[in-house]
Amino acid sequence: MNERVRPELCVRPFSGGSQSEISRILGFLRIETVGGLLLLLAAAMGLALANSPWSDVYQALGDVRLGPNALSLNLSFTAWSSDGLLAIFFFVAGLELKREFVAGKLRTLRKATLPVVAAVGGMVVPALIYIAVNISQASGELRGWAAPIATDAAFALAVLAVVSTHLPSALRMFLLTLAVVDDLLAITIIAAFYTSSLQILPLLLAVLPLGAFGLLVQRGVRFWWLLLPLAVLTWALMHASGVHATVAGVLLSFAVPARRRELSNGLSLAEHFKDRLHPFSAGLAVPIFAFFAVGISAAGIDSPGSLLTDPIVLGIVLGLSIGKPLGVFGFTFLVERFTRVSFVEDFSWWDVLGLSMLTGVGFTVSLLIGELAFGASSSQDDLVKVGVLVGSIFSALLAAIVLRARNRVYRRYSVGAS
Repeated sequence: MNERVRPELCVRPFSGGSQSEISRILGFLRIETVGGLLLLLAAAMGLALANSPWSDVYQALGDVRLGPNALSLNLSFTAWSSDGLLAIFFFVAGLELKREFVAGKLRTLRKATLPVVAAVGGMVVPALIYIAVNISQASGELRGWAAPIATDAAFALAVLAVVSTHLPSALRMFLLTLAVVDDLLAITIIAAFYTSSLQILPLLLAVLPLGAFGLLVQRGVRFWWLLLPLAVLTWALMHASGVHATVAGVLLSFAVPARRRELSNGLSLAEHFKDRLHPFSAGLAVPIFAFFAVGISAAGIDSPGSLLTDPIVLGIVLGLSIGKPLGVFGFTFLVERFTRVSFVEDFSWWDVLGLSMLTGVGFTVSLLIGELAFGASSSQDDLVKVGVLVGSIFSALLAAIVLRARNRVYRRYSVGAS
């Protein structure tokens, strides 16, 4: 997803500044590692403010409500960040996934099998570990079983970029593909298991603007003033139906054609929309969500020292740091061992191990699932945040150790070859 900058596709969303300056800024925000660093910075700011003398201001800001009451859209800033802004994130992720399956590296079954199976393994094993930990204790909470299943692509790619100078570039593509499939499976789980009450009429009505959007984009229409109202209406009706509104982002993205036929510059409409929206997703939507989602205050924790023994925290930490690498590596090994599917690239199993550990860096979707499972700002949601933070940091450190060692091997090989 680290595309070159295409100035001809850049919009001019701000007044002032030259077109070239805006193009450079938007191009910079298209780099996945930049998105990961912005996400990390926003999360650190939210955590710091939540534990500072300005914590009341931080909480009050998140509780500010705005929007019409129609379709239950009078939401707090925190709710807008998870229900609204994350829909942009999932729209961009859906565009990337469809492009890969229709016209990219996953368009054949042989190429798609390995990352898809690895993603499934990386979701099944962490969920089972979480369930095993929580079902064995009286204070366990099974509702959070899906919290450790997701990989945060922006964070994981940022870590990979920091530790890698000579690792095969195909490793990045494998991680990216796995994470995108991971996102799709996670949003499917959200729709299937975290929809508390379903309103049939708004859900049926959402089909109308969604269908109109799909018809227009299939005909090559790309006028924002025509498509944006349809997309917003689809999102609003989906929100009113009780299904998490981010599902609308995925459905809308799947309606966009991904073959290179519509535009004079040779890009598909999916690539065009992705280039337009990725800077806003990585530079605005996801960091704002992280800023509000991660703000747990240590003052509200009775016994900080006992946190890691809590079944919710323990289940998530073990799920991310052990379950994710075990599932990804194990399922990949089984596919390689018992089928004809194999890596096209010359990977080492040590490379796959390090990459599997890196998939334990979960953040955006994990925090979202915690909110849906237990309710925003609940005591259990705070425990989810602790588990996600600790598990992600631990996974990143373990992955960095392995991948740095592999990077030294590739560097010595590169120097010897030259």
